[in-house]
Amino acid sequence: MAEMTTEMLELVAQRFRLLSDPMRLRILHELQQGELSVGELVERTGASQPNISKHLSSLKNHQMVKRRQEGNMAYFSIAAPYIFSLCDTVCNSMRDELEAKHSILS
Repeated sequence: MAEMTTEMLELVAQRFRLLSDPMRLRILHELQQGELSVGELVERTGASQPNISKHLSSLKNHQMVKRRQEGNMAYFSIAAPYIFSLCDTVCNSMRDELEAKHSILS
């Protein structure tokens, strides 16, 4: 593994902080299926439009999603597909951990 500079470590920490919010993860999960409008994300998540817009702004500022304007509609899609590999790694690790705990308790 390459040496991590202080600057690089801070950038990685910022990315993990961005991903530490369950609603942002939910938005990314919904966008995994393809481009969606803010209204569609509101409908799918049950969150308010201002809440979704706030999270989309954060995700866009960190190049995790991209925005496309069509008339008065804004559409968002994934700009960093590597995020799903990271999520799969974490989820699989957690699944293995839970299965190990359940087998100990059984």
